[in-house]
Amino acid sequence: MFDLPLRPLKDTIFTPLCAYIPSSIKPLHITLLAFISGLISCYFLAFPSSTSLQPSTTTTLPLVFWILNRALDCLDGALARHRGTASELGGFLDLLGDFIVYSLLPISIAYGTALSLSSSSVLGYGAGREGDGIWLAVAVLEATFHVNNFVLFYVAALVEKAGADSKGQKADSDGKGEDGGKRDKERRRKELTSVSMRPAVIEGFESGVIFTLMIMLPNWIELLSWMMAGLVAVGIGQRTVWVVVALS
Repeated sequence: MFDLPLRPLKDTIFTPLCAYIPSSIKPLHITLLAFISGLISCYFLAFPSSTSLQPSTTTTLPLVFWILNRALDCLDGALARHRGTASELGGFLDLLGDFIVYSLLPISIAYGTALSLSSSSVLGYGAGREGDGIWLAVAVLEATFHVNNFVLFYVAALVEKAGADSKGQKADSDGKGEDGGKRDKERRRKELTSVSMRPAVIEGFESGVIFTLMIMLPNWIELLSWMMAGLVAVGIGQRTVWVVVALS
């Protein structure tokens, strides 16, 4: 919902930093570092006792690596655009890393919370309705992710196809010839560096906020998972309506 309005602010923050990054560091290197940071955050969330002997750090370290993941995720794209090296491969790997971390993060929090419950329960791991409720909420959330991803990329395919058809028709009507066709192909190649996404009530920014709350308040994972699942379901509905209207 706020991704497009906040994009100029993101560029204002991260684009100037690109001038200080050595040329030996490529955007894909930053993408990899972002992915690793996300995995480290998930590890500390799943095994909170491994962070430190101090209870206060059980959320600090995962939060630090999560924020690092988000910052690097913004920086890799800014660097690629700054250097003119944006590519389909870079966009694919960036989204792949995001989706993996997004999927693992609520599971990791639920697992870490379940471990805490089991340590205080005489009935064993995952005992009690509270543990079951957490896993049910996370399972529903993951299911909405799965459905949303299908709708998201089907919409992206429709948008790309419509753009390609309109460009082809314009090229024919203008009589551009072979050179014009090459220019159209190059323009399409550049547009494919990121996936076209229809706006919805929850996008990257909103997801990041909710995930941050999950990390800071792991005991609220059940409530936050239900809330996020509801918002994702609304987004699925919004994009489904768009598809139905577009194809009718």
